[in-house]
Amino acid sequence: MYKIITRLIPKRIRKNIYDTLDFARIKGNKQNILGMFLSLNLVLSIMIATFFSSLFNINPFLGFFISLAALNTGSYFFFSLKADATAKFIESILPDALQLMSSNLRAGLTTDKALLLSARPEFGVLSEEIANIGKKIALGEDIGKAMVEMTEKFKSEKLNKTFSLIITGLRSGGELTNLLDQTAEGLRQERFLEEKIRTNVLMYSIFIFIAMGVGAPVLFGLSSFLIGVIEKNLVSIDLPKVASIPITFSKISISPSFVLTFAIISLITTSIMGSLVLGLIQKGKERYGLKFIPILLVLTLGIFFLTRFLIGSLLGGIFGLK
Repeated sequence: MYKIITRLIPKRIRKNIYDTLDFARIKGNKQNILGMFLSLNLVLSIMIATFFSSLFNINPFLGFFISLAALNTGSYFFFSLKADATAKFIESILPDALQLMSSNLRAGLTTDKALLLSARPEFGVLSEEIANIGKKIALGEDIGKAMVEMTEKFKSEKLNKTFSLIITGLRSGGELTNLLDQTAEGLRQERFLEEKIRTNVLMYSIFIFIAMGVGAPVLFGLSSFLIGVIEKNLVSIDLPKVASIPITFSKISISPSFVLTFAIISLITTSIMGSLVLGLIQKGKERYGLKFIPILLVLTLGIFFLTRFLIGSLLGGIFGLK
């Protein structure tokens, strides 16, 4: 069954998903994993469409396709973020691994033994790949080729550039120990600069988060209440008919329900787009902001309805809205 379901996906997209599963170090039959998620998303989409159709009178077919697209996109980003997390972990321990390789080589060990002894458990998935490189070198494979094959298993541009630099240095006649030491030192300096930059942009992230999570829902709550006040009281004002004052009051065409719907849609859209902006500012990629979406949605909508409730409780009686 899973085989039939996965074949509904275009081959190019299916290959991209399989590569992402590999980068995320998801073990098992990739076709079965993909088919299982697609089947689960299909069932959930039917349930979500049925729920919103009965509650909000939304077209069930439209709700189904929107839910299915959202769930499938969310599943893909889940695996993509897991792949990025694996790559980030490797990048964080790579300087220590390179330094350990260099130390083993300086101790007089051969290249293959130095790599095998550098495969420490604390290096996680990188430990397995370092050991594989050592085994390939022991069997006579070129060290450059073994390193290239290792980098292809991870979704890390920094890892690719690091080993490309080492391979280029080796082919130019450089000494492996010096190359490893210099590369490790360069990676540490780069990490220090990244942390410094991240600290500098933290204030921008806090400002954006407060503006979206607190400022926007409070303002929308106040404005939606104000529309209700105007709609109920302003049209009841009876001005004396004076020819010299061309002022008239007619029925407001914008209803409070429309303003409420507009405010909710705006807050949801702002939360989603703002989360992507936060991810871009903090990590350099929009998808890292996906984790902020649920937090901002709950926060903005909660503050919005809380603001309306508090204002209605305090001022509703004055304006006759209770």
